[in-house]
Amino acid sequence: MIGFYDYTVVLTYIGFASGVTGIFCASARHLRWAVFFLAFAGLCDMFDGKIARTKKDRTKDEKSFGIQIDSLCDMVCFGVLPIVICYKLGMKHIFSMAILILYGLAGVIRLGYFNVMEAKRQEETSENRKYYQGLPITSMAIALPLFFVVSPLFPSHQGLLVILHILVAAVGVMFVTDVKIRKLSTKELFLLVAVVAAAVAVIVFVWHSWWEFLHFHR
Repeated sequence: MIGFYDYTVVLTYIGFASGVTGIFCASARHLRWAVFFLAFAGLCDMFDGKIARTKKDRTKDEKSFGIQIDSLCDMVCFGVLPIVICYKLGMKHIFSMAILILYGLAGVIRLGYFNVMEAKRQEETSENRKYYQGLPITSMAIALPLFFVVSPLFPSHQGLLVILHILVAAVGVMFVTDVKIRKLSTKELFLLVAVVAAAVAVIVFVWHSWWEFLHFHR
């Protein structure tokens, strides 16, 4: 069998499975569960790199494979899955689909560029990355759950859709904007996980009738 099989990629594969499951849920209009799997995929992505670095004897090929497979899985989980969710939420007009296409394209460009620069960086240094160039594509695993939490507070369906369009467009632009974003410390990372986990819990267990409330079925 081709490929590299060890514990360093297991969490990446679990995240991929979560992303695909989220796509199934979104396609069946089980959107709160789709957001749950999006957030879970984000959780896996937060820690897969830390797990991979615990294996000190990784070969150059194993490191390169890890970079490539991580980005491929990221595109499914944080590129395709959010696009399907947003489409099902009502981004179905021509200009809406244009925004979703540009969001996906920005994600592809960002991940391709990251792969090139990360491979180059690892050849030059063994230090951990301290900054990201542009907004990480996994950011949508934070933005969409938080959007869902506040969505029932908006009485207007159209107003909420406007905000969703702006959110998707802004996040997509930030993917390819050349700004330095500091990586979170371990303590900050766990705090962020707690916030997103609380948001997902609200979506899954509190807003049972949010679909009907917002009339997204129209």
